[in-house]
Amino acid sequence: MAEQRRTQRPSGDGPRRGGGKPPSSGKPSSGGKPRSGGKPAGGGNRDRSAKSNERSTKWSPSDERRAPGKGSSRSSGGRTSAPRGGAGREKPVRTADQAVYDGPDLPSEVTGAELDHSIAAQLKGLPEKLANRVARHLVMAGMLVDSNPELAYQHAMAARARASRIAVVREATGETAYAAGHYAEALAELRAAKRMNGATAYLPIMADCHRALGKPQEALKLAKSPGVANFGPEAKAEMTIVEAGARRDLGQMDAALRTLELAPLMSKSRAAWVVRLRYAYADTLVAAGRDQDALAWFHRTYSIDSDELTDAAERAEALEKKLG
Repeated sequence: MAEQRRTQRPSGDGPRRGGGKPPSSGKPSSGGKPRSGGKPAGGGNRDRSAKSNERSTKWSPSDERRAPGKGSSRSSGGRTSAPRGGAGREKPVRTADQAVYDGPDLPSEVTGAELDHSIAAQLKGLPEKLANRVARHLVMAGMLVDSNPELAYQHAMAARARASRIAVVREATGETAYAAGHYAEALAELRAAKRMNGATAYLPIMADCHRALGKPQEALKLAKSPGVANFGPEAKAEMTIVEAGARRDLGQMDAALRTLELAPLMSKSRAAWVVRLRYAYADTLVAAGRDQDALAWFHRTYSIDSDELTDAAERAEALEKKLG
């Protein structure tokens, strides 16, 4: 699924959802790109660097339509609704588990047919009505994962409550949990998906979750997994960024710089993964106190960042003022 994801932001000071401009995969199969940079996501000191988190997941609607404006989430702790029938009669309050199972409201215009065909095929073993309900929640999760990740996570959880033995459902739950900042839950769900389908593409996000949970050593172990050697350039870049961030978490600044310097920073490609690598390197140079070098690399980042995925231009301007 993450093979269809687009880009997430590079970052310097926090697991990968981070970077320069507020909120925003190589294609790590898990979906969003891990954060990058120095401090772990869960530490509260993240520096989000990308402008947006443009995802293109398999469980997103195939026509990439926007989510309807209405479709608010339901309360997780139970709620009452308008009287039905007799005056003053209310539906019973739902338990927390029942509320998760119900999930947020599903707009009538979302039919489930929007789901990517390869994902819909994985739901064929379910009864028709159940498969349709799961598909609709997955569609909504894909639509909302960037604009409202918490609500997307609730939709994914509703799908999971109905079809927890389907790998793509666990994958969607893990990715939306990651996007919403529920790192322990994301790690558990992606581990489950990996057990089910054997995919290694979740590894960058899983490593970043370890960083967010204050376990950079575990992130480094995943970065050295045998499967990483078979990654394509984009996924490999994402793992490199996470690995460098884990080194920074451990105070190993020289090792973090070396990790990034071994990556194709001077690639002639203008792809998002090159932008992210350059940004992460520039940010790490700042953390190492090498402002002049960092300025040069922010300029190199900005020169190929036509989609403004990062705040490299603003960072360069700030450094120019600092350096006089």
